[in-house]
Amino acid sequence: MPRTKQYNEQEVIDKAMNLFWRNGYETTSMQMLEKEMGINKFSIYSSFGSKNGVFLESLKRYKTKLNTLLVKLEKSDSGILGIKQYFYDFVQFSKETEFGKGCLITNTANEIGENADIQIKDSLSSFMEHVRQVFISVLKKDASKSQESLNSEADYLLIAMFGLSSATRVFNAEQLEHYIENIFKDH
Repeated sequence: MPRTKQYNEQEVIDKAMNLFWRNGYETTSMQMLEKEMGINKFSIYSSFGSKNGVFLESLKRYKTKLNTLLVKLEKSDSGILGIKQYFYDFVQFSKETEFGKGCLITNTANEIGENADIQIKDSLSSFMEHVRQVFISVLKKDASKSQESLNSEADYLLIAMFGLSSATRVFNAEQLEHYIENIFKDH
């Protein structure tokens, strides 16, 4: 008869997600995961298969949390100003102390190499494309924009978001505000 789990998977994945978010994928060891999650290696391997499995579940959890900001943006009727608010909302979302933790997706993309696990790379790519598509759908509210213009502006905003998420780790609130205001100064 299989043993009953003595832990809540959602809770242990939240703990693992925050550990990966703070330390990065490569730096996070199985011993660190054991300690943070409060379960032993056997339980980790039994439930998630491997460190990659824990990380993929952590990415899913992170996307679910960040998706609340994306849903707010999608429901907004503010067009480009809604995207600007999304940037500000993200800064608050990433806060840990005076500085943020960045974005788990961006942090991982900056960290992993070309030989990284294909599932991890696919997960990162699909999420970035999802954010890009949300930006396009919001920008489409301005009917005067061509598809080429929409794609170009969405790419610019996605890359600016990538920069912002990295910047939250090292720059103060005033500097981040200057960055966001300059991105949107013509709107």
